[in-house]
Amino acid sequence: MATHKLLMLPGDGIGPEVMGQVETIVSWFGKQGLASFEIEKGLVGGSAYDAHKQAISEGDMKLAQQADAVLFGAVGGPKWADVPYQHRPEAGLLRLRKDLGLFANLRPAICYPALASASSLKPEVVEGLDILIVRELTGGVYFGEPKEIVTLEDGSKRGVDTQLYTTPEIDRICRVAFELARTRRNKVSSAEKHKQTVTALHAKDYADVELEHVLADNCAMQLVRWPKQYDVIVTDNLFGDILSDVAAMLTGSLGMLPSASLGAEDPATGKRKALYEPVHGSAPDIAGKGLANPIAMIGSFAMALRYSFGAIEAADRLEGAIADVLGSGTRTKDIAAPGANAVSTSEMGQAIVKALEARG
Repeated sequence: MATHKLLMLPGDGIGPEVMGQVETIVSWFGKQGLASFEIEKGLVGGSAYDAHKQAISEGDMKLAQQADAVLFGAVGGPKWADVPYQHRPEAGLLRLRKDLGLFANLRPAICYPALASASSLKPEVVEGLDILIVRELTGGVYFGEPKEIVTLEDGSKRGVDTQLYTTPEIDRICRVAFELARTRRNKVSSAEKHKQTVTALHAKDYADVELEHVLADNCAMQLVRWPKQYDVIVTDNLFGDILSDVAAMLTGSLGMLPSASLGAEDPATGKRKALYEPVHGSAPDIAGKGLANPIAMIGSFAMALRYSFGAIEAADRLEGAIADVLGSGTRTKDIAAPGANAVSTSEMGQAIVKALEARG
């Protein structure tokens, strides 16, 4: 059995609490002989600044480069509000994305039937929802040059942000989307303004996958109107930032949503650099209280099993266990009905372990 190198970067706030539940599940898989992991731990964000005066140390960046996958918790909090800009907690995540070359952000939006009533939309609109947004992560308006604010002769200011993409950047993110669609319902919706490169790639290499083009503003509207029409949505950095957050709120709670960021495939090994993280933030207001929902962090580990380790059966089993626990009515405070009893972070983790065992 291959041993997978896993780097855990819990970060700040509730990050260590939810990561602790992943450690329990990783240990369970190891004891059952279902998967073998070599775990390293490091610091990122405010905790790294406190220790090293930077958002991630060179030593931990080296561990990230060597890992088969990085599990990332959350960073930030008011404690570090006055930290110098280049060392702010979020800079650790940005450096990981840049240095690991993580260009493809995968944001699933899954609404478990047991939680359909938690969404702000009608249950019939979101129940059973399972879509995947593939967002380009390292190009576009956030990285394009020139980027400047200029004072004009009359004293007014002019801001410039440049939306910039190259054909290879579009090609590689669309290949990820088409490949993933082949493992799902075989449909890709491309949310963009210009479609030549996507159309040409589809005709050349992915004609077996259904492709539709949708303007990003219409896509946002359709996500609220009838999101189950979509399977895989591929889009650029700016539109993806917006659309993935719209999709996130369809499910009822940010505490439920994992994500993955993938790099290019290594021609020699076939592996990709990868980082997995929950969509939620560090939630400093509830840190240390045992209130955090660990499902997004646990779901991020399930994505690592699927996309980095090729452990499809293990990923299915873990995701199924999460569904079983939710189906039983077990809830953390963020997804519990008003006045209902809610379990703690660790109790939710233990419930998922028991559900894993029950699926044996």
